[in-house]
Amino acid sequence: MGLLDTIGALAGDASQGDNAKVMGGLIQALQAHPDGVQGIIKSFTENGLGDHATALANGEAPTVTPEQVQQGFNGTGLIEQAAQHAGVSPQVVQMAMTTILPLVMAHFAGNNSAPAAEAAESGGLAGMAESVLKKFL
Repeated sequence: MGLLDTIGALAGDASQGDNAKVMGGLIQALQAHPDGVQGIIKSFTENGLGDHATALANGEAPTVTPEQVQQGFNGTGLIEQAAQHAGVSPQVVQMAMTTILPLVMAHFAGNNSAPAAEAAESGGLAGMAESVLKKFL
């Protein structure tokens, strides 16, 4: 079963919530993004949210506002790409990311057997999608 099949099976039909849709859109956007999950940390650090980046990288769940999501992802195109893949507006992505982002980063930070970038490349995105989507369904 492919990643998108896994997301579809976990998220259900068209009645799924925005968080599940955005999660699927984020997974697709991260697969195409050259820096993947590590790019999130790098982007947040470069955009003045170093404390948030450190907390996310350590698996903590800092409170993140939609404005901080926009600031943290500034210049990456991930919000727009996730919105396009999910079929929702960038504003919906920003709101959903306040919940999704800490869960995504905690998944990789909690995977002590492989660094985040390595885990993402070795199928970790599918496991992460399953783990995070189960929290919404």
